[in-house]
Amino acid sequence: MNIGEAARGSGVSEKMIRHYEAIGLLAPARQANGYRRYAAADVAVLRFIRHARDLAFPLEEVRRLLALWQDRGRASAEVRGIALAHVAALEEKAASLAAMAASLRHLASHCHGDGRPECPILDGLEGKHDDHPAC
Repeated sequence: MNIGEAARGSGVSEKMIRHYEAIGLLAPARQANGYRRYAAADVAVLRFIRHARDLAFPLEEVRRLLALWQDRGRASAEVRGIALAHVAALEEKAASLAAMAASLRHLASHCHGDGRPECPILDGLEGKHDDHPAC
């Protein structure tokens, strides 16, 4: 199949397929004329990559997971370790995002949102309340 068919079959854009090939995550066969030729196995790899990226795994972790997926003699403990480390990173990121949202929500709650030029949100972004981050 050609790249368009592989894209439709995997849910990965043609641009990203080319990128994954360029960074070595995918190695489709080449025809004599140089055109890529994708097999069902390539589409399966692309689906794997897409699902891993949907779970926000960084590309280097996707590379490791892909290698483990392709290694039938792998130890599932290594896969579990990668997954749990990623869960911890996601939870840390979620906590950080929640803290940012709380800070911004607090600033917005002190803004009158009317025609006045005074704006606690802009003051907070300027750092006028760095000594009182909750204000």
